[in-house]
Amino acid sequence: MGEENLYALDFDGVLCDSCGESSISALKAAKSRWPGLFDGVVGSDLEEWILDQMRTVRPVVETGYENVLLVRLLLEIGVHSIRKSSVAEGLTVEGILDNWPKIKLIILEEWAESRDALIDLFGKIRDEWIENDLATWVGANRFYPGVPDALKFASSKLYIVTTKQSRFASVLLQELAGVSIPPERIYGLGTGPKVEVLKQLQKKPEHQGLKLHFVEDRIATLKNVIKEPELDGWNLYLANWGYNTQKEREEGASISRIQVLELSEFSKKLK
Repeated sequence: MGEENLYALDFDGVLCDSCGESSISALKAAKSRWPGLFDGVVGSDLEEWILDQMRTVRPVVETGYENVLLVRLLLEIGVHSIRKSSVAEGLTVEGILDNWPKIKLIILEEWAESRDALIDLFGKIRDEWIENDLATWVGANRFYPGVPDALKFASSKLYIVTTKQSRFASVLLQELAGVSIPPERIYGLGTGPKVEVLKQLQKKPEHQGLKLHFVEDRIATLKNVIKEPELDGWNLYLANWGYNTQKEREEGASISRIQVLELSEFSKKLK
């Protein structure tokens, strides 16, 4: 497929498996934010359990700071004596997967936390890790098999549309995938909702006449696109290798606008 195609690509869960890094960063951030909850209570076994559960609940995360909330919530589930939220009692991982939007609002209020403060903290923790030990930060991430080459040799016009802070996506593309994508083609956290970014991209004069494709691993995001008549021209793909559940993949397959995509098909499409 030649330059007549434009691909808007999500980053985490489509290009890069960052769950290891984001979970460790979230654990560091939670310890920094709430040291009293961790001191003398959390040993290596509990930390390992939290990091293991973080991979299971990862499909609910829309923006990185939510990982910090999930770490504390899992801690409260695991340690009865430090519970401060009304939702932790009897809560399971399945319950988090089913009800995260409601749970998130409740715990933000009950813990007296703000989204913006946690976004800043999560970014600061990552910046410090990168500054002190770039190699281990990069090494805690991995690109999905075949993706670096697919990006390098793509003949389509590529944009990254992500809720990750742009600087982190850019470092990983350069250091781990060996790919340079110009900053103006990376729409990261703070550039607006993805539906608005897609509207901006389709309006650019140089994009008129191109076939438009959006690859994402969150079905909720794709459903938001479908709600916008202005975005009817976009071909929508759910990355089945990303952070989604079997239930979400089945839902995607039942929606006519959404094509559930395999990783091998994705790499071929970019070429």
